[in-house]
Amino acid sequence: MDKMRVGIIGCGNIAPAYFKGCGMFRLLEAAACADLNAEAAKARAKEFNVTAMTVDELLASPDIDLVVNLTIPKVHAAVSRAALAAGKHVHSEKPLGITLEEGAALVQAAAKAQRRLGCAPDTFLGAGLQTCRKVIDDGWIGRPLAGTAFMMGRGPEGWHPNPAFFYERGGGPMLDMGPYYITALVHLLGPVKAVSAVAVKSFPDRLATCPQQFGQRLPVEVPTHNSGTLIFESGAVVTVCISFDVHAHGHSPIEIYGSEGSLQVPDPNGFGGDVKVFRPDSGQWQPFGFSHGYRENSRSIGAADLAHGVRSGRPHRCSGELALHVLEVMLAFERASQDGRTLEIAHRCAQPAALPLGLVPGLLDD
Repeated sequence: MDKMRVGIIGCGNIAPAYFKGCGMFRLLEAAACADLNAEAAKARAKEFNVTAMTVDELLASPDIDLVVNLTIPKVHAAVSRAALAAGKHVHSEKPLGITLEEGAALVQAAAKAQRRLGCAPDTFLGAGLQTCRKVIDDGWIGRPLAGTAFMMGRGPEGWHPNPAFFYERGGGPMLDMGPYYITALVHLLGPVKAVSAVAVKSFPDRLATCPQQFGQRLPVEVPTHNSGTLIFESGAVVTVCISFDVHAHGHSPIEIYGSEGSLQVPDPNGFGGDVKVFRPDSGQWQPFGFSHGYRENSRSIGAADLAHGVRSGRPHRCSGELALHVLEVMLAFERASQDGRTLEIAHRCAQPAALPLGLVPGLLDD
């Protein structure tokens, strides 16, 4: 089985998870890395026994089949566009772009180039969310009617070494953490039809308390508290709150309420977590064992699924179309708040296919 050779662009905090993830899947081989900071690329290359290159060298290399784009959000689109133009398949970190125009142009560019375009998050391919999908598909809670999704915290300025970009245009809790929650909901319930929301910027700046930038004031350019309602094509209605303004809360990350019961969904920023189901006949929440594998950190599973799609001709699950749909939903929170109206979502996508049961570890097809 021929491997797809992977070149990673962007050697920051998330890169080790992707290098390690490539080693989990039989169709992926991490081969090279690049970064605008040449020393960072050399350090990662030594750490993971790959070749350090400049970005231009990596894009020009005939030995690289798939580019994994781990750059900062505001250059995701530019780097992915250059990789597609160089004839590479692309799997990008989230979000796909920071504007709807960027995202739509990338999807079009991939189609024109006849190359695959994928995008994180791929956590919905893990054991937790795949089990939740099976719970719903098998009818354990009946027809999904409603739900809640809460991602609320105090932001990254206390722990991230470079937190300023989280509050610049293209950052904020919605584009940073929203992809996990919105993608998980689309995976579970199908595409979103419309969004109504309120989005506010609660503070003009934030105080960095991380050691690297301790005491610096970080200007805030984006909403830091987003509260809204998603109306799904299926008819389900989900209340969503994505915020960097909350000290503590007691909500489950995601809950789905069906005609015959309820489902507690684990944190979509992970691959495992506890799945619980409530049915009236039991009268209490019951743990639900995993139906699928990949409960450990499996970053790169989306890139591996893309590689399987290339080899077999089937659609890949973390698709550009899914990422564009999620991007439009996320951006709709601020637009709906500004316009004071419910917004219809124009870019639709198919609900990603569930993974098969009983997969051999390292493979994503039967």
